[in-house]
Amino acid sequence: MLNWMRLTAIARKEVIQLRRDSRSLILAFMLPVLLLILFGYAITWDVDDIPLAVVDQDNTVASRELVSAFLSSHYFTLHSRLDRISEIEPLLDRRTVRIGLVIPPKFSSDLATGRTAQLQAIVDGSDANTATIVLAYTQAIVQKYSAAILLKGSSVPMPVTAESRVWYNEELKSRNMIVPGLVAVIMMIIAAMLTSLTIAREWERGTMEQLAATPVTRLEVVLGKMLPYIAIGLIDVAVSSLLGVLLFGVAFRGNPFLLAVLSFFFLCGALGLGMFISALAKSQLLATQFAMVITFLPAYLLSGFMFAIDVMPVPLQVITFLVPARYFLVVTRGIFLKGVGIEVLWVQGLLMVAFAVLGFLLAVRVFRKELA
Repeated sequence: MLNWMRLTAIARKEVIQLRRDSRSLILAFMLPVLLLILFGYAITWDVDDIPLAVVDQDNTVASRELVSAFLSSHYFTLHSRLDRISEIEPLLDRRTVRIGLVIPPKFSSDLATGRTAQLQAIVDGSDANTATIVLAYTQAIVQKYSAAILLKGSSVPMPVTAESRVWYNEELKSRNMIVPGLVAVIMMIIAAMLTSLTIAREWERGTMEQLAATPVTRLEVVLGKMLPYIAIGLIDVAVSSLLGVLLFGVAFRGNPFLLAVLSFFFLCGALGLGMFISALAKSQLLATQFAMVITFLPAYLLSGFMFAIDVMPVPLQVITFLVPARYFLVVTRGIFLKGVGIEVLWVQGLLMVAFAVLGFLLAVRVFRKELA
């Protein structure tokens, strides 16, 4: 049975220690904001303003219209017009341009006589992801240009037209996807690092002897130390979400109360994991390093934040089920962008509850009041 007087005394003691520890306060309140701003601006998967070099050997109306089609797409910017194909290679070597467009001399004459006109696109493949996107843009622009030419010579409209509409991220900006994911990744790291210092701090400062002399139970110590950090974690989630909306312009379409409830379960698990690390390590330095390794890499790489889980090898896909940030990532993106409710997120909610119970029980199990 819990004694609420002893429990609140432990929580009050932890708050007093936090107020006296400026490093923990910086870690609790400033670091999440700094990480969100830094990663929010630094990480992007958008590929636009691609520098383009053009070798127009035809120099006709048709070739100029093709170049204009590239520039009017807003994906490409004209860097230079060249006279020879050999001049493209030095620009690609220095990454001055990402693509070189070569229009052969008979381009317009082939179009006029009904033959297939050749066009060469030389792309920098050292960055495979960017090269794939650049080639996709190039093919789409060329296909649209070809369709326009066909319509010029015919009064019959295109037999099939596609009207596409993008839901949830209408502008296809990667920032709308990254910022809600950052809330999950950052809170996983910060929550575990905060509580990883709590019990280890007692051992290093020698106050564990005083704690061992009190009638407080292991359950009350672990829960009492977690309570202030749960409040801090919820404040960090609220501030991060507010910054995402106001600073980065990410839409928030869901229920804030649902986000708070699911964030509570996620934070309980992450904080319990930190308490488990702290009780196991008994050293603040070792606990911090261990917490960083066990939270940052899985949350960043195996949660679906940076890489889609579906394309990972099967063994890694299995391991991702052990990463709590994977479930909270679905929650933040679903509530932010899609505005979905508990009828969609109940599976992730149950898994985070299970993770919270497991993390708390592990922390209570490992923690010992006895001195060596």
